[in-house]
Amino acid sequence: MPAKRSKQSDTLRAAQMYYLQDQTMDAIARELRTSRSTVSRLLSAARDSGLVQVQIKTPADLAPELERVIRRRYKVDVHVVPVADTLNEMDVLDRVSMQAARTITPLVDSNAVIGVAWGSTLSAVSRHLTRKTTHGTTIVQLNGAGNTQTSGITYASEIIRRFGTAYGAKVEQFPVPAFFDRAETKRLMWEERSVQRILELQSRVTIAIFGVGSIDAEVPSHVYTGGYLDSTDIDDLEASGVAGDVATVFFRDDGSDEGIMLNERSSGPSLASLRKIRRRICVVSGAKKIKGLRGALAAGLATELILDETTARELVEQESAQSDPIFGFLNSLDGL
Repeated sequence: MPAKRSKQSDTLRAAQMYYLQDQTMDAIARELRTSRSTVSRLLSAARDSGLVQVQIKTPADLAPELERVIRRRYKVDVHVVPVADTLNEMDVLDRVSMQAARTITPLVDSNAVIGVAWGSTLSAVSRHLTRKTTHGTTIVQLNGAGNTQTSGITYASEIIRRFGTAYGAKVEQFPVPAFFDRAETKRLMWEERSVQRILELQSRVTIAIFGVGSIDAEVPSHVYTGGYLDSTDIDDLEASGVAGDVATVFFRDDGSDEGIMLNERSSGPSLASLRKIRRRICVVSGAKKIKGLRGALAAGLATELILDETTARELVEQESAQSDPIFGFLNSLDGL
């Protein structure tokens, strides 16, 4: 334990000397009585863990303005990830996931209960997590993953396992179907003590981390491609005007969810229960998810939003210039 504390202390000290005091790595190595290569590793650890976040500002950088508009309009803390228009959707997802991992890690503390929803976006985020030592922290799966073709355990548990490994946390899976065949079956299952234990743990979640599902995204949401929904389910969602989902709970683009019958069979947390969680981190990549994102924001599901620049611009552009004067300024800038 002392060795870990010493390394953390050295990481902080090296970062302060390098970034705040403009000391060279050789000078830092002499003061810390270590090698230059060790200092390089300490600085890399400081960046990877989120202790140091490097921002490059240019006159053409739209991210700060986009963040300001989105923050004011939707009342969320927002991180816009600059990306080139030439990148494909998988590369954009990778960039956004990397930023999300760096944003999440500093927020995770000991004795916390972290709720994680499975999905294509969270799978990518989980691959970029860096290690942080915590004590008494639990990672709990927010929604079941079973379907008629597979138990879903391998896919969902791998995501949850990566979060647990990164933070040295206990992992609690939720081994139930994503959607029950009948709402009555779900009601009876929710009375089982083994299930109630997970539900009680979910009620104590302090940070929820999730993406937004969309049926027409270029990187398809796993719930729409993994055998979870049949053609009747898809038809029902379209008839109900569904825009997207969070943790396999569906909503319209105005944030409403009344009358969406599939939600009665979903194992995911209700939108009302999600809104009770103090910190709710939503990660979105790809402009095709804009309809679902708007619905999630209208429903008040996110307190923090991490998204790519293209999607952020699309989110801002969909409001008229009359409703937001800053929009006109943004629209006049090159590249918007």
